[in-house]
Amino acid sequence: MDFAQLSTERPRVSDQDPEEVLHRIFGYETFRPLQGDIIHEVVKGGDALVLMPTGGGKSLCYQVPALVRPGTAIVISPLIALMQDQVAALKELGVRAAFLNSTMDFEQARDTENALMTGELDLLYCAPERLIQPRTLDLLHHASISLFAIDEAHCVSQWGHDFRSDYLELSRLAHEFPSVPRIALTATADERTRKEIAERLSLTEARHFISGFDRPNIQYRIAPKTNANKQLLDFINAEHDGDCGIVYCLSRNKVDATAKMLSGKGYTALPYHAGLNAGDRARHQERFLREDGVIIVATIAFGMGIDKPDVRFVAHLDLPKSLEAYYQETGRAGRDGKPSTAWMVYGLQDVIKLRQMLEGSMGNDHFKRVERQKLDAMLGLCEVTSCRRQVLLRYFGDTLEQPCGNCDTCLNPPETWDGKVAVQKALSCVFRTGQRFGVTYLIDVLRGSENERIFQFGHQAVSTYGIGTDLSANDWKSVFRQLVANGYLRADPEGYGALQLTEECRPLLKGEVAIQLRKDPVIKSSAGRSSSGTSGRRKIADQITDKAGWEALRACRKALAEEKGVPPYVIFHDATLFEILERRPNSLAEMAEINGVGAAKLEKYGDTFLAALRELDGH
Repeated sequence: MDFAQLSTERPRVSDQDPEEVLHRIFGYETFRPLQGDIIHEVVKGGDALVLMPTGGGKSLCYQVPALVRPGTAIVISPLIALMQDQVAALKELGVRAAFLNSTMDFEQARDTENALMTGELDLLYCAPERLIQPRTLDLLHHASISLFAIDEAHCVSQWGHDFRSDYLELSRLAHEFPSVPRIALTATADERTRKEIAERLSLTEARHFISGFDRPNIQYRIAPKTNANKQLLDFINAEHDGDCGIVYCLSRNKVDATAKMLSGKGYTALPYHAGLNAGDRARHQERFLREDGVIIVATIAFGMGIDKPDVRFVAHLDLPKSLEAYYQETGRAGRDGKPSTAWMVYGLQDVIKLRQMLEGSMGNDHFKRVERQKLDAMLGLCEVTSCRRQVLLRYFGDTLEQPCGNCDTCLNPPETWDGKVAVQKALSCVFRTGQRFGVTYLIDVLRGSENERIFQFGHQAVSTYGIGTDLSANDWKSVFRQLVANGYLRADPEGYGALQLTEECRPLLKGEVAIQLRKDPVIKSSAGRSSSGTSGRRKIADQITDKAGWEALRACRKALAEEKGVPPYVIFHDATLFEILERRPNSLAEMAEINGVGAAKLEKYGDTFLAALRELDGH
């Protein structure tokens, strides 16, 4: 790593203002909402706690101050992939950035440390476990530090979904470097988690900047699980054929099976989970970042810090444990602001499995109570009949005055029906059969099945035998799913899937209260892309009229990316490429006016893309 050469790529800009840095280095004209306020607070030496949705521009909140304040900014990041990705992107902008992590040999680490000590770095990325080592802290005490940025700050929360114990040690930065400003950033934290972050990182006196959590370009859709593989295939075929996406599953076996299934249907689908060796995981992630149309099928082990802007869909084949996890994972779609889909199927077995895992965990009563509340909120989003986005935002303390018009419950409002009698039948059947059986058996009893087990247990003689023939088996599954989701039934914590009554069901069982149930939609064959309901916000691919020109510019970008050894979006995002195609600049001055074309990229790639445009136009 030649830091001597790197250090001459651009002069220090500490005498310039943040707006000038934004335009000259990053190629943007104005800050997004809150970015400017956050950046000015940190530049003047203040601490900040930042909550901003994925794709909202969190990185600029510390990258710009790092280029304005004298010294080196230390960025604490939880994942090697995130460090490598951001450092590669910053170097393309002419920024002097590096990382310290376990992938480096002794010589590389020493060179990086020397560059830090001699002031040749603007930003240094470091994992929390490395940062808190005595040797690293000693280095920092002898270097000029401009600021500390703690990314993915929710990892400090023991109630969070990505807790990492190393983050707990980061509070010492406040005591060891009292004059250095600190900024903690996260996309996902409810009020409880925000308070915990501030306390654990000694940021109780920091200014809090809470951006709106809404991602209006993401369409949220949740459907009952019938045949998950077929539903996933129909969804991808109809709406996202050829697109980049992430599919989340709860288990490693399901990840492998789903990736194999998609590959068998002609998709480039790669598994990612902790059971794969490190080399395979790295290769699969690399292909996902650098190639078009790759689908990663993963457990939640994948995704934190992945900065790929053109992920067009995130699909869940299993229910996440909390709205924090759901929001974090779905937020990996559409970071470029273009229309994207968060699609999920879930069923009764998902609910039972998660409730059993929770009750069987080693956590204390307080922990279990908090986790129950989180799961209940997740289930509430699944079963809601009003706007999903309003429910999701309300959970994070945000508000949306009007229904969004871009979720499934807005686009196709669900029907409800009076479930009072059906619920009484279902609850009575659970009681009459001794609260020892699962949903399939209970439905058989209600529908008067003559299978052997029913006669073996003598349940053909109970009063609920055969009283449910008015509903189909799928209708009864929906009834039981909603009763479990709403806490009227629970799964036996000892396992085996038996359903048991809860105290909350008593008024329902006695018929003292009414209950409206959600009517599951009839599954129809997909009607194609037009049915996705993006309310006029079309994908870039759907807006392109000059297909040949688009492919030519993509080929140009790909060649440059391969030459540099970086993902194509590090050269230019799709949105920038599309603007180049539409505006067809004739000079470097005109190219400089395009969003995402900063000074360094203009110098490196401007002439190449202008030549590609001239060739397209036959000049």
